[in-house]
Amino acid sequence: MTDARSTWTRIALFVAVTYAFSAIFMHMAISGGEVTVVAALGGMWSPFLGVLVTRLVFPDVRRRGSLAGLGWGWGRTSTQLWSYALPILYVGATYVVVWTFGYGSLTDSPGSEVIPWLLKSLVSGLIFGTIFAFGEEVGWQGFLVPRLYRLYGFTRASLLRGIIWSVWHYPLLLGGVYGPTDTPAWYRLVCFTITMTAISFAFTWFRIRSGSLWTGVIMHAAHNKYIQGVFPGLTREGEHASWLTDEMGILTAVAAVVVAVVFWLKRHELRAPRKTRTPGD
Repeated sequence: MTDARSTWTRIALFVAVTYAFSAIFMHMAISGGEVTVVAALGGMWSPFLGVLVTRLVFPDVRRRGSLAGLGWGWGRTSTQLWSYALPILYVGATYVVVWTFGYGSLTDSPGSEVIPWLLKSLVSGLIFGTIFAFGEEVGWQGFLVPRLYRLYGFTRASLLRGIIWSVWHYPLLLGGVYGPTDTPAWYRLVCFTITMTAISFAFTWFRIRSGSLWTGVIMHAAHNKYIQGVFPGLTREGEHASWLTDEMGILTAVAAVVVAVVFWLKRHELRAPRKTRTPGD
């Protein structure tokens, strides 16, 4: 079996197991009409199970079922900090437009209420967001991205990561339990796919640059907290805000595309794909 075919066999198994296992929890959420903590945790840890099963079936040069070689090292702290800060920038830019043009406004709650809420939200988001995001990013960042990068280089690896990640969410979007439901389904799917695929350029860049899957965990946790919690909580949304914000809004998609362009232009800073070490292949 050629190296490329062998790698794709492992990727296919990983994606298949991830989708199959998460389908259980997505069905639980859709049939119950909401994404419960159990459904969210089970679904978001499905990629972790996908990696484990893939390593059990294809142990390569390691002990069967080993999770070594996925990028457990911390890397540079500056890169980790940037992976946290980036969602603040692109989500914040979206809300600045919303506030500026009157599609929403900053909350008029007093600072004595906002500041404690914000601090509590950030701390809980860092703790619980990391726990939830970890299960996903062991799969996406630890296993998937380095293999796609080695096969195809930065651009196609980023696009494939984003498409696989986006499609994985589709049942929840179409089931009406993830994101706003007052916009057409096709609109939500298009904006969401653009957003997730575009920010995958940043996820991929951080992973290859740092050699650490923790950049993905941190960026994912920060993305979820700021786009689903902090900025919506600071905003009195107007009538058309759901068309613009969240992961299914056009402004977020535009901001994400800007992020993709910036990191695509920085792709020359990464090591050449064939020279990138992916232990365990």
